[in-house]
Amino acid sequence: MKFIFDLDGTICFKGQPLSDAMVQALDFLVEKGHEIIFASARPIRDLLPILPSHMHHFPMVGGNGGFVATGGTILSTIAFDPATAASIIGLIRSFEAEYLIDSKWDYAYSGSEEHPIRRNLDPQQRATNIGIDELTEIIKVVILHSLDGQKMLEELLKLPIVIYRHASEDIIDISPLGIDKWTGLQKLGIMPQEFIAFGNDANDVSMFKHAKRAICVGDHADLLLLTAEQVINKEAHVINKIITLMEGLEMEGTQHEVSLLKC
Repeated sequence: MKFIFDLDGTICFKGQPLSDAMVQALDFLVEKGHEIIFASARPIRDLLPILPSHMHHFPMVGGNGGFVATGGTILSTIAFDPATAASIIGLIRSFEAEYLIDSKWDYAYSGSEEHPIRRNLDPQQRATNIGIDELTEIIKVVILHSLDGQKMLEELLKLPIVIYRHASEDIIDISPLGIDKWTGLQKLGIMPQEFIAFGNDANDVSMFKHAKRAICVGDHADLLLLTAEQVINKEAHVINKIITLMEGLEMEGTQHEVSLLKC
């Protein structure tokens, strides 16, 4: 079975790397023949530091679908079209917004050094913080703060983009129209109803809709409309759910083998 995991708030917490206990649980899945795929709002650059090195070759969807990687190589990126990118930059300037903008690898960041996003941004200095006018492509934009957040949001909603609001962080997460985690997973050859998904936020809705089983970590209302399976957003509970699911799959496999023998 394929297991698809969101990262922040799902299997890692407070911006920290995967714990030893979580890594052991995921390694156990792989030992039992299951496949692991990571699907995150983070770009691939910022996925790598929170994963152990032996998982860097695993299939990954980053930037809410804007990045797709496997085997340690970025396979594809989807950028905003030039007109939309120019409109977003125009709004950033009009509302004097603080931002994080990702290109394929480098980024432009204008926020505070104390912002939680900054603490998770390129901690291993794999990339370069460049000026907004130096970006040759824009794959993902996060608005951290602006002079008038509500008015800016109203203007952004007029553009052909996908917007996620993260109320707990008070940020606006922007991707190109038609891009989400499910579109990224499809580029990895993932088919509907052939995977189990774990997630905790609105950007996980698209993969929950196509999962064979979906587990909501925490209590996000949009996700709970799509699944009855829920687990407390604490690491021990998530690990226990992973192991329980794996044991259930093994039992189903054993029962199937027995039924074949009887035939």
